[in-house]
Amino acid sequence: MRQAGPIRVVVALAALLLLCAPACAQDAYPSKTITMIVPFAAGGSTDVIGRLLAEGLRTVLGQPVVVDNRAGAGGSLGTAAIAKAPPDGYTIGMGTASTLAINPATYKSLPFDVLADLAPIGNIAAVPNIMSINPGVPAADMAAFIALAKSQPGRLAYASPGHGSVGHLLGEQFKLATGTDLLHVPYRGMGLALNDAIGGQVQVIYDNLPTSLELVKSDKLRALGVSGERRVAALPSVPTFGELGLADINWMAFFGLIAPKDTPAPVVKRLNEALVQVLAMPDIRDKLAAQQADVVGNSPDAFRAEIARELARMKRAVAAAKIELN
Repeated sequence: MRQAGPIRVVVALAALLLLCAPACAQDAYPSKTITMIVPFAAGGSTDVIGRLLAEGLRTVLGQPVVVDNRAGAGGSLGTAAIAKAPPDGYTIGMGTASTLAINPATYKSLPFDVLADLAPIGNIAAVPNIMSINPGVPAADMAAFIALAKSQPGRLAYASPGHGSVGHLLGEQFKLATGTDLLHVPYRGMGLALNDAIGGQVQVIYDNLPTSLELVKSDKLRALGVSGERRVAALPSVPTFGELGLADINWMAFFGLIAPKDTPAPVVKRLNEALVQVLAMPDIRDKLAAQQADVVGNSPDAFRAEIARELARMKRAVAAAKIELN
């Protein structure tokens, strides 16, 4: 009988430890290396921004953050790997307008559901999109180009880096918004598309601003419009699509941080707090500005709402343009 008291104490302590284990583990997060999956090849905008963030997170969280490039299927392979990873906060990933909005809207089936299988952490930054034409096209501004396109239905061509890309969706949204008929010419990558736009084989190109900026500044391309709430400082004479009355294409290409669904809320909160701290670092802000990126750093709930809004926008464009990819 004298042993009953100590035994009860031991059992009670064991039960308490079992109850505490998940919370204690979360309080200690992170205690080891974190893997950040980037669903595109090294060297692109997503990879550059991801590596900047990884270095900042290493400083804030006190643990290594290793970038793992998983390119393929327009970013869907890497995004699927993020969705299927253990939900413990040690596998996170980069999500973009392409992987979280355009791909789910254009592909018939994907091995994940963007809104159900991922835990948004926060929007890192947003980059303007740009519409440019070959300087040989006889149109000094957007109004003149729209008039020209309407006078020659189906004769002016726009380049994109492939079916289902940002450039493809922008082109189709432009056609719907303006009532024009442009021919879509898909390429295997933005480099080839830009080369032919510069050479005049195609007349129009839609792109993320960083890739086209120097070509516009050197007069190899003529910019007609950019996306965003305000004009781009580097191109002050180029109006926004909003100013031009093209509100439905006045969206930014975003880059965010995501995790698998069921990642514990305290871990998501810690990662969001770390993200906000990183984005407050002057050197990180300067490097993002060099990529023409506007710092965001919003909450998980705000980022989820943003993903849902952009997905709905892309679904409308895809349905109207009858785009469907396998």
